[in-house]
Amino acid sequence: MSDTEETIEDLPLGTLPLDAWHRAQGARMVPFAGYEMPIQYAGPFGGIVAEHEWTRTSAGLFDVSHMGQLLLSGPDLDAVVEAVLPIDLSTLKLGSQRYSLLLDENGGVLDDLMVSRWPQHLYLVVNGATKWDDIGHLREYLPDEITLNHLEDRALLALQGPKAADALARHATGEYPLSALTFMKFGQFRLAGHDVTIARAGYTGEDGFEISLSGDAAEEIATLLCGEPEVKPIGLGARDSLRLEAGLPLYGHDLSPETSPIEAGLVFGINKRRRTEGGYPGAERINREIVDGTARKWVGLKLDGRMPAREGAEVFSGDEKIGVVTSGGFSPSLGYPIAVAYVASAHAAEGTALEIEVRNKRLPATVVPMPFVPHRYYRGSK
Repeated sequence: MSDTEETIEDLPLGTLPLDAWHRAQGARMVPFAGYEMPIQYAGPFGGIVAEHEWTRTSAGLFDVSHMGQLLLSGPDLDAVVEAVLPIDLSTLKLGSQRYSLLLDENGGVLDDLMVSRWPQHLYLVVNGATKWDDIGHLREYLPDEITLNHLEDRALLALQGPKAADALARHATGEYPLSALTFMKFGQFRLAGHDVTIARAGYTGEDGFEISLSGDAAEEIATLLCGEPEVKPIGLGARDSLRLEAGLPLYGHDLSPETSPIEAGLVFGINKRRRTEGGYPGAERINREIVDGTARKWVGLKLDGRMPAREGAEVFSGDEKIGVVTSGGFSPSLGYPIAVAYVASAHAAEGTALEIEVRNKRLPATVVPMPFVPHRYYRGSK
């Protein structure tokens, strides 16, 4: 890096549209992804565990406006985007969204993201910590004829939990009812007189919604939703423990340019046609790994006792170091510590007994299937 280049850590912290609102709710603010963001809220309800449990049983409102919202348009849009992402856009219908990956030439993960089909556009939601790099990467690799619009004036709210649909349905109006949305579908609605885009998706493993709206409307909508008895504001602390229980990776911890999608268990992010045709960055390596397997795998671990293992803890089989923890913590829902780690594939089978070194002690751990807590996405009435 040259003397004139800056990383996100070097830049002054940004302010999100709900900054003052969070502080008024008693939020403890911390630096995250270049912004000051709420990690938890004060008061009799406050605390990460309480916020976690509330989201699992009722509905929590998360401010995720740090994420990057990008709109792509231009000629031959599907073809040029498929040269950058391993997605099959021929199967992405209007009103649908899909998980995808931004990869480097070696198949390393630059970011994971969501892609939605809008009329005449593709809408991407990228991680906050990587959004400026993502924008630079896309502008470098997409033709000049493709317009990339960074929707910096938009906010993004996530309403998550088993009662999220009940709370949101009282206020969302549109051409069809909110209940018509199933998991990974989206539509245009109005909330308190404001035009919003609502997708049925999220990062907790629960049923829920992500609401894209004007930053000017964010405070009014957040206040409106938190006025419902089912809804409370939830911070980053609970967001992390919820996504860990759901077995969802966090970029910069569980995913990086040093990890491939296949060893991370994200083969579903490489659409079937693309596995055959290739034509995206890193295709040769990734398709080889799909066939031949990988030297290591990302696995879930259940720890004995009460002491959690954190990122960077080493994993052992006997005296042999066979992996490293990428995320870990105590699971409020399960009542014991859990972790995820990359371990040598020979030790990745369910039920394998391993040990994790924490504070110079070896903690017994067992490889278990993910998600740790079952997903509860709404896929429609049976």
